[in-house]
Amino acid sequence: MSDAPKADPVAAIRRFSRFYTRRIGLLHERYLGAALTLPEGRLVWELADRGTAAPGRLAAELGLDAGYLSRLVKGLEERGLIARRPDPGDARSSLLTLTAAGQDAFATIDGQSRAEVAGLVAGLPAVEQDRLVAALGTAEQLLGGGAPAFVLRPPRPGDIGHVVSRHGALYAAEYGWDGSFEGLVAEIAAGFIRDFDPAREACWIAERGGAVVGSAFLVKHGEDTAKIRLVYVEPSARGLGIGAAMVAACIAFARARGYRRVTLWTHSILVAARRLYERAGFRLVAAEPHRSFGHDLVAETWELVLEDVPVMAGQPITG
Repeated sequence: MSDAPKADPVAAIRRFSRFYTRRIGLLHERYLGAALTLPEGRLVWELADRGTAAPGRLAAELGLDAGYLSRLVKGLEERGLIARRPDPGDARSSLLTLTAAGQDAFATIDGQSRAEVAGLVAGLPAVEQDRLVAALGTAEQLLGGGAPAFVLRPPRPGDIGHVVSRHGALYAAEYGWDGSFEGLVAEIAAGFIRDFDPAREACWIAERGGAVVGSAFLVKHGEDTAKIRLVYVEPSARGLGIGAAMVAACIAFARARGYRRVTLWTHSILVAARRLYERAGFRLVAAEPHRSFGHDLVAETWELVLEDVPVMAGQPITG
């Protein structure tokens, strides 16, 4: 039996709460320097995330008194940030949505929040960022918030072979591509392992519930250009933002390592991937028909010029 005193979870949680609220500025009168209080900012964020919502449901889910929420909504309506319309499914209720001005207010506080969180983690090495994400996920789970959706981490022994296998199986099942595609993936993976430059290259493995559910690689493609390769997400984990998080991690890493642009190679039939890259700021710069993997395809090259894209917060640790 150890004679060491037991840790006091109440004191530890209170200490961390004081540290974090001070560090991210929650004690300030206005949320993130905007003309909104913290409750107003949270309400704007919820409506931006949901699109529309009934006041009663918002009050219940946010744990707010209905009267207090009503006063918040009224104030935001008077300032032109929130609009109200009848609820077609319930004549006794209404639906709230952000106006154009409300969307602008959200964009301001969201961008500022991302920038502040980016500042918090900017000095942490990738492995420490992974530890932070895992610790936050564990805290959320233990305190009743549910399991984290996913974690991005560096590869472990066996992971890259797994990535090759899953690429081959998924593209065969979903697009009918033959074994030559798996062969190409194996060549890319082998080259990454053989020539890996940790100062300028990286790999992210997406993990959910202890299982590998995705990957992304960033490799040198010239002195000032990096290339994203081998991005995939398991069907069971799609819709959680994993692909966007991995692409964001690639962009953040490329920027930190001094690359001026990021490029990637994909195909026109990969519709979801193309939307993902476009949302991240990539632009289609070339397209070429070819026959590969047993099919007639259109290969596409997409490019992102990093000077044209603002720094986004927290990208390498999204999860």
